[in-house]
Amino acid sequence: MTLSAFTLIIIGVLLNAIAQLALKMSVRETGSIELSTSSVVPVASHLMSEPWIWLGLSCYGISVIVWILALSRVDVSIAYPMLSIGYIVNAFAAYAFMGESLTQGKLMGIGIIVVGVTVLARS
Repeated sequence: MTLSAFTLIIIGVLLNAIAQLALKMSVRETGSIELSTSSVVPVASHLMSEPWIWLGLSCYGISVIVWILALSRVDVSIAYPMLSIGYIVNAFAAYAFMGESLTQGKLMGIGIIVVGVTVLARS
């Protein structure tokens, strides 16, 4: 894998991770969203006024473009598993910025992901 291809993959992964965090921030105040016809309009109105949701959706849109560029350079069997780097980024970012826990089990899982991504990147 070339450095430019790896860079595109990392940029795509980071954009995807930012999108996830932004979407989570957009629903922090709403709490659990009920799936009912009576809640659709009020919840949609609230979410449409949240800057976080627009940041998240924008990052997703840009990440799709970056991902297409990456896939034009790397086999999908290599690129797609690299998305797991996003789990690592999100776990630490959620811990740092949202107060989510980083348990021993999560850290062990992150270690396994790091090993897997390293093996993939070197293949």
